[in-house]
Amino acid sequence: MKIKRVNGANDLPLPMYATEGASGMDVVANIKEAIVLKPGERKLIPTGFSFQLKNGQELQVRPRSGLALKNGVTVLNAPGTIDSDYRGEVGVILINLGQEDFLIKRGDRIAQLVLADIKREILEEVHMLDDTERDDGGFGSTGV
Repeated sequence: MKIKRVNGANDLPLPMYATEGASGMDVVANIKEAIVLKPGERKLIPTGFSFQLKNGQELQVRPRSGLALKNGVTVLNAPGTIDSDYRGEVGVILINLGQEDFLIKRGDRIAQLVLADIKREILEEVHMLDDTERDDGGFGSTGV
């Protein structure tokens, strides 16, 4: 996958896997000055990188579990999708669902990126769908 530094990100590390078995690459905040994310507040945080994916791939933007558990900070539209034809800087919409202000500094790890293959389908409109045991039962219909 090709990656390009943008908007003054020359000093930031490339997205990287934190461990051998990690599925997602940590991505950092490309901000000049620290940002305070107040409880209930959301902000778009730039990462300093743009990507060139192969057709049939997407990058999913996902929360970091530690930020979510310890601070209540998560990715608002999780998982966010970076399409294969997008060439702009990747941004992460963070929201503070916690009860305390959360400080974001330049270079802080804010999210993770997971590369995924996608499959596109051709839709076939029909008047009826095949029956199943579950049918249209949802939202707790199978129990707790």
